[in-house]
Amino acid sequence: MTHPDLPPLLDGLAAVADRYDGYLVDLWGVMHNGVAPYPAAVDCLAELKRRGKHVLLLSNAPRRSEEATRRLVAMGIERSLFDELVTSGEATWQDLKSFDAPFYRGLGRHCLPILAPTDSGMLEGLDLTIASQVEEADFILAIGIERSGDRLEKFEPLLQAAAARSLPMICANPDLEVMRGDVREICAGALALRYEEMGGRVRYHGKPHEGVYRRCFELLDGIPRQRILGIGDSLRTDIAGADAAGIDSLLILGGILEEHLGGPDSVAASATDPQQMGRHLATAVAHPDLLMVRFCC
Repeated sequence: MTHPDLPPLLDGLAAVADRYDGYLVDLWGVMHNGVAPYPAAVDCLAELKRRGKHVLLLSNAPRRSEEATRRLVAMGIERSLFDELVTSGEATWQDLKSFDAPFYRGLGRHCLPILAPTDSGMLEGLDLTIASQVEEADFILAIGIERSGDRLEKFEPLLQAAAARSLPMICANPDLEVMRGDVREICAGALALRYEEMGGRVRYHGKPHEGVYRRCFELLDGIPRQRILGIGDSLRTDIAGADAAGIDSLLILGGILEEHLGGPDSVAASATDPQQMGRHLATAVAHPDLLMVRFCC
């Protein structure tokens, strides 16, 4: 069902699959819910590969690509279903390793990380001295919350102290929040946004910022941008990033937007309500070219 003032609403990707040769597919909210994969989404990747399409998974996961791939396979998404997995964590780690990007030049090596113990691999192999106090740090590295259920208020004293010292922040995940199963959790992007509100300076890695798309286009060398589709559930990162990169985008409504559209039982009805969808998209920083309730073929 379509409406002249809204992007087309697809029942499945098959309707447009052959318009594109390259696909940039988000993970959380599109391929899985942080706990288990969506079977229809897994089947859709298999169908794209059957058609000879190039599939890159593009995620704001704050961990290295190899570790993210290992977790994905353990969850049940086979490695054969995608060409590469590009993560914001890998982009962050590579810049921390080289330390030659403009933001990093002249930056000290004493780092105060904010992360869960399970993401400590992000610090391995880097020439950094880990600080335990703001007073010892040259910069803050926001990778993610420390444990499930952490609220933004927990980090307020640390952020205030860092802002008072004008410490720069490096953010390894621009997402504000994510759904882990049925639980909504804040991400490093929420810490970074709050820090910017305090006047702090932040260097972001990941969607919607240009660096990760540049890497994807290198991997999709030879495919023109008009033949590449970005798929995701976030207007702020996935759709805005695709728009800035000059590629078409498909917004999945059943991911992080689900609650705003009335919950899992109301997403489909909301998707076919032009007034509700029009209101929802009216204030978006970028508009998708296509809509779908859940990723499927």
